[in-house]
Amino acid sequence: MMKCATEGSDGASRCIKIGLLAVAGIGAVSWIVMQLWNALLPDLFAGVARIGYWQAVGVLLLSRILFGGLRGGCHGHWRERQAHGESLTPEERQQLKGRFGRWANCGSSDKAEASGNGGDTGDKSSSNA
Repeated sequence: MMKCATEGSDGASRCIKIGLLAVAGIGAVSWIVMQLWNALLPDLFAGVARIGYWQAVGVLLLSRILFGGLRGGCHGHWRERQAHGESLTPEERQQLKGRFGRWANCGSSDKAEASGNGGDTGDKSSSNA
């Protein structure tokens, strides 16, 4: 659940603004999906009909269910993982990085650490250069 109540009376107006922006964003994305569908698919595939706005909303919802899951995102879980990663000792971090092999330095916020170990990502082209 979104926590909009902040200090002062600006909390409610901020919540309303965020809600309106979310509704406008979903509406805009639905309109874009409808336009792209109608511009591309009927010409590319025989038998595909044009869709309306609410059908585009349904396509977005269906794609969210099929490809994004129903959990509502993993943002909270990401923060938990990040906090866990920050609590690791340097030895535990190296051990964890070793498990990932070639992707050990992928997304590393400390670029000096990545270049400090010779950029060892398991990529043969970088070691042969």
